[in-house]
Amino acid sequence: MADAFESEAEFKEVMDRVFGLMNDDPEMGPALRDADVPQRFEFSDFDMVVNIRAAKPAEDANLHWEWSDEVDWQPKVRMTMSSETANRYFQGKENVAIAIARRRIKAGGDVKAALSLIPITKPVYARYRAMVAEEYPHLLV
Repeated sequence: MADAFESEAEFKEVMDRVFGLMNDDPEMGPALRDADVPQRFEFSDFDMVVNIRAAKPAEDANLHWEWSDEVDWQPKVRMTMSSETANRYFQGKENVAIAIARRRIKAGGDVKAALSLIPITKPVYARYRAMVAEEYPHLLV
């Protein structure tokens, strides 16, 4: 199937890279850190969870993420989706509000806070698409 990850390892590798793109971006990174909206994402088809939060002042980053539920913070927002939906989102092909309405994303907690991050993260779409086109062409949507 086109646009499908080949394995859990590939999915995690690609998501780590996209989180890194956002973290390292001189505009997105600080804006996401300042927004301080801890989130938990569950990827139902791979039975994987990642928790993301703003970096603490002592940490040399804007974001901190762990592929575990064993974290010392509580998410403000919880979202469950497939890896395919995540891939479509980061390519700018999945509208979160519509995906929630159509139940492609199950959301809980402060969904309004999560939606407020979308304008901040919008620049990652083109960078993600370029990375996918160059290195993971089977993921293009």
